[in-house]
Amino acid sequence: MQYVLKITTKDEKGLISKITAKVLEFELNILQNDEFVDKECNLFFMRSLLEGGLCEDSKNKLKESLVLILGNNACVEIIDKVKKDIVILGTKENHCLGDLLIRYDSGELNCNIKAIISNHQILETLSEKFNIPYIFISSDNISREEHELKVIESILKYPCNYIVLAKYMRVLTPNFVKRFEGKIINIHHSFLPAFVGANPYKQAYNRGVKIIGATAHFVNNELDEGPIIEQDTIKVNHTMSWQDMQRHGRDVEKVVLARALNLVLEERVFVYNNKTIVF
Repeated sequence: MQYVLKITTKDEKGLISKITAKVLEFELNILQNDEFVDKECNLFFMRSLLEGGLCEDSKNKLKESLVLILGNNACVEIIDKVKKDIVILGTKENHCLGDLLIRYDSGELNCNIKAIISNHQILETLSEKFNIPYIFISSDNISREEHELKVIESILKYPCNYIVLAKYMRVLTPNFVKRFEGKIINIHHSFLPAFVGANPYKQAYNRGVKIIGATAHFVNNELDEGPIIEQDTIKVNHTMSWQDMQRHGRDVEKVVLARALNLVLEERVFVYNNKTIVF
């Protein structure tokens, strides 16, 4: 069995030695190890891929032992390296959803897609091709809060580790974000922090930019300002309309979202101070 050990603690000399010695006590083998020190915050981050046999009791004892040697303010997680469950939210655009479904079908995503939820029916045919449950919840003639309550009810029927917004073109309320804090991954069709909100390609066109990009981030209650997981860009030029930029940008969006999701599924992302450390 494999496990991911994630540690965030104050930096000091000898941390790696202390941690690895304790891991060895539990007869675990370290297959891979990554560390980083944020000198400004004096914080030490470590991600280790472990192999061995741990029952739940042993796992708790290892965690307690590490906290004992690192201090009570240390954050220690020991996570089974198994497939995680996700629910995807979409609206009308199919490029990000279609890309995730193809990667899922070919075994490139280490997850189980439990359901797709949308406020439109247009994506249902696509989901049927991959035998994924599709839940249509109309947002017409009801308040945003009422619609979200119905969405939450559906998500709770499909317990998941993460919610992926694959071009879900609705602003989430603080209640929704708090309910699933740290579990919502969004793809924004812009190289954040530039061009937040609606129509970023038109904004970029009007500014005469020479590159466009996409950003995958965790969602918080500040519009498009959550911790960034992954980004990428492509070159554009003055001959392109904003519609041309949008077409090219969609290719970047789907790749960035897939990369970000894989990083999260592999427990490679640490979040602190509204930023991320990505191993």
